[in-house]
Amino acid sequence: MTANRLKMNADKTDFIWLGSKHQLAKIQSQSIALEAVHVPVSSVVTCLRVQCDSHLKFTPHVQGLAHRCFYHFRKLRSVKRSLTTDSAKTLVHALIASRLDYRNSVLYQINTTVTKTLQSVLHSAERLIVRKRKFECITPTLRDDLHWLPVRERIVFKLCMIIFKCRHQTALQELCVPVTASTSRQHLRSAACGDLLVLACRTFSFGPFSFAACAPKLWNSVPPSIRDPT
Repeated sequence: MTANRLKMNADKTDFIWLGSKHQLAKIQSQSIALEAVHVPVSSVVTCLRVQCDSHLKFTPHVQGLAHRCFYHFRKLRSVKRSLTTDSAKTLVHALIASRLDYRNSVLYQINTTVTKTLQSVLHSAERLIVRKRKFECITPTLRDDLHWLPVRERIVFKLCMIIFKCRHQTALQELCVPVTASTSRQHLRSAACGDLLVLACRTFSFGPFSFAACAPKLWNSVPPSIRDPT
């Protein structure tokens, strides 16, 4: 900040410790000094509209997301009799589905209980479109009529789409290294299939869920015929 002649705005600066429960229990400091300003340690911070907690469980983010989606549900239910199926689907995509898909790649392999919250939002959206009651089965409609993926599969799809864009563009090339780039692995079958190198993780709690580790692994699980449609 000093080299670039930047001045810290204490009102817009947050600081958070990230780690496991045992690691965080060893930390005693409740603030950090930056430019003679003491910034208190926060338990939840917001970055690009994503709320990150100290344990990276994303529970506050998911709860806030579900709260905003159900707010729009109540508004749409009041006018659903005046909506056609196509108009209801358009509104659900604009107000609800777009929020579920925004930055959802950070939710890869989160707690099942948290995932159920987002899945309930998705089921409520489907029932609003097809006009089904609360306790009616919605899974066949999701698969056959609306062609929507469940929440976990939507997250995997987003990660694979990011890898696809990285391979055909210049962004994040250092995280999408093909097996052919390694001299010792060029003779392997995975090199001929166009697989990516999966980085080794030093930690078990957070390492396997990082983009650099999980995204290449997911990409390698996609059949070669689907990776490049051309």
